[in-house]
Amino acid sequence: MAGIMDYHCPNCGGALAFDAASQKLKCPYCDSVFSPEEFQAKDDGLDENIQVGEVVGSESAAGQAAVGLAPNVEIAPDNQTILQTGTQQAGDHTLTFDGGTQWGDADGEDLRVYGCPNCGAQVIADATTAATHCPYCGNVVVMEGQLSGDFKPDFLIPFKVDKEKAVKGFKQYISSAKYVPKVFSAQDHPEDIKGVYVPFWLFDADVDIDAWFDAQNIRMWADSTYEYVETEYYELHRAGRIAMRHVPVDGSRKMIDELMESIEPYDFDEAVPFQTAYLAGFLADRYDVGYTECTDRANNRMKTSAMESLRATTNKYERAVIKSEHFDWKHAKITYALYPVWLLTTSWNGKNYLFAMNGQTGKFIGDLPLDKKAFARHRLVVCVILVIIFFVLITLGLLML
Repeated sequence: MAGIMDYHCPNCGGALAFDAASQKLKCPYCDSVFSPEEFQAKDDGLDENIQVGEVVGSESAAGQAAVGLAPNVEIAPDNQTILQTGTQQAGDHTLTFDGGTQWGDADGEDLRVYGCPNCGAQVIADATTAATHCPYCGNVVVMEGQLSGDFKPDFLIPFKVDKEKAVKGFKQYISSAKYVPKVFSAQDHPEDIKGVYVPFWLFDADVDIDAWFDAQNIRMWADSTYEYVETEYYELHRAGRIAMRHVPVDGSRKMIDELMESIEPYDFDEAVPFQTAYLAGFLADRYDVGYTECTDRANNRMKTSAMESLRATTNKYERAVIKSEHFDWKHAKITYALYPVWLLTTSWNGKNYLFAMNGQTGKFIGDLPLDKKAFARHRLVVCVILVIIFFVLITLGLLML
């Protein structure tokens, strides 16, 4: 049997969960708080407040069969994204990933892996977390076994926004949106929002950028007789080396890349060395995209950022158009980190809608259904008002046909 590890309150025995407001492990029963470092230091010694037992599955046989794994088996290597440490080649780029250490049978005992038979997502949760629904599609997830073989994250940004603030933010987002069906708002359940740590590969690289611009400055003036236009033409050259640090690319196929980029930025200065205690009460998405697969996206993000930096040096010109450019980087150091996201999946008329909130800053993004009838009524009212204004102006002689 695989083992599990629970973080229990030394005072009352209740299950502890990480509290975003205090940045500590908190007991929901007696309100006692403890720093993650206190429990991390005790993990190796198996303190009496960290209870070890057997992983037992409460899922139905049908649910287990859908995934094809019994609840107590370890995940086979075929179900993992295999990563290699050291130096790897990705096209013209050299990547270095030290990788730290892998989860073993001992230090992964406090974490369970849950699989979604609907969308294929795999999430990780500590033993005290009730991981019953997929954060991406809302389907019931099935426990697949103990975490092993994956690389441990190097860093983690703890949740700064708690669930209460996340629910409040979602309600405000819905109420402020126009043309949202009232039934959708009434049927939605913002309390089902889930805190998920999303895997990110962070790229550190020194990039070389070189660009030529065609630029113009235009000056206009007039005297009593003529109007004058003076156009000055310039050819600009900008070049430099820029140190890019912690450029994030998410390592989850289920997470929409544009959605993640929309809730950025994250402040890496608030990142801490990874400790399992921070996962208490939250889910963690299991990476299924290797860092070598993320190289093209990282390259595009770094190029866009570098070009914006060069373009900013041309702002004294009224117009500057890129004529040619060259962007390159040879080597990148890779870091594996978990970033906090609040996710809510809701369904309307057979379509799933995914909402995401930055768990550090509270920045919110998501798609909403459109009430086409309400939208059409609004357009009709606007058209009627414009027609009335038109005829009033005609009647008053203020508008000539």
